[in-house]
Amino acid sequence: QVRLVESGGGLVQTGGSLRLSCAASGTIFSIRGMGWYRQPTGKQRELVAQITGSFTTDYADAVKGRFTISNDNAKNTMYLQMNSLKPEDTAVYYCYVIERSITWGQGTQVTVAS
Repeated sequence: QVRLVESGGGLVQTGGSLRLSCAASGTIFSIRGMGWYRQPTGKQRELVAQITGSFTTDYADAVKGRFTISNDNAKNTMYLQMNSLKPEDTAVYYCYVIERSITWGQGTQVTVAS
């Protein structure tokens, strides 16, 4: 079973950048999709970016042009490069992988100070 560990969250000023990492370990079968969700305090979890099974990328409108999702197969690691951060990007960010079922990471806090 795959296990996901996120890192790279933290506190940053408005306009700053962060890069989140999601390292996968364990037995990995056929990946049908992967990506990142986020959950602001008191709100529902929302999709931020994804890589589909056909290796296309998709982004939420709120992050288009600012965030970039990528995957390094050799390192079994997925990334989310976040630029031009805004206070409304503050949330816990979760990575996920879809095989026969969905596996979530533990989450990493991103806080953007105004």
